Amino acid sequence: MKIGVHPNNLHLRLARLWPGAFADLQPIFVSYAEGRDTAALLESGDIDLGGTGSTPPIEADTRGLGVEYIAASAPRPANGAIFVRRDSSIGSVAELKGRRISLIDGSFHTYLLARSLEGEGLSLPDVERVESGARDALADLLEGRVDAWVAMSPRLEKALERDDVRLIVRCGAAIPNRSLFWTLQRNGLSATETRAIVSELSRIGSEIAADPRAAARLLASGDRGGSGDRGGTDIDAWEKVVRSRDFTVFPIDDEIIAEQQEEADTLLRHGHFAKPIVLKRPETTR
Repeated sequence: MKIGVHPNNLHLRLARLWPGAFADLQPIFVSYAEGRDTAALLESGDIDLGGTGSTPPIEADTRGLGVEYIAASAPRPANGAIFVRRDSSIGSVAELKGRRISLIDGSFHTYLLARSLEGEGLSLPDVERVESGARDALADLLEGRVDAWVAMSPRLEKALERDDVRLIVRCGAAIPNRSLFWTLQRNGLSATETRAIVSELSRIGSEIAADPRAAARLLASGDRGGSGDRGGTDIDAWEKVVRSRDFTVFPIDDEIIAEQQEEADTLLRHGHFAKPIVLKRPETTR
């Protein structure tokens, strides 16, 4: 089985380094740059399984790719936030109207921003979204090229320790922010394979929780296969990241699909999607 690994999915990133991970599935771990590439790699057959935030699989379904959800993490309320400069006049999300916001657009950042704005009677068109991509988004914020920054782990934890930026909203106040593990129906994973994936993700998650220091050492080692942390995060910092999140994994159920449907409907209201999408319930999925 070809399992995709990108830097921002720590569960699969750690699985790639974890002794004996997915052994019964004869894994081939395929490194790639970022979660938004997952659908294209699944479509081309370069990977059979990927893990991302909540938004990329919905983006894939809007393209008619036929997503098959396999598993989901527990909510990760600490993994995303919106920052402004310490000296900024912006005191709340309501004051983001007309401002430039740095984010990875089409990731969970978009949903976090949309829900945060919606709570203040605003929508995505009320701000200017600035794609951060491979740029140093923190530098862009500090040097005034953007007015706010949507951040995620591990840079988020580092930002919280700084005195030149200020937090205005945390992920848990707006969205569940789960990791989703998914494939495409066309890839034809069997029921036996999907059960094995859920079981192995759960096992690895339990072992990570039992020894977060060991997980931090693996992450700090640089993951030389190409998905290492470009920020040079050390063991102590990684341990804080690992301890801050719940690595529990569940099979897909109605609750998760309902959350995904709510996100799809929200992003449609905000104009991010051009047409509605109805997600399949687990019992109607392959």
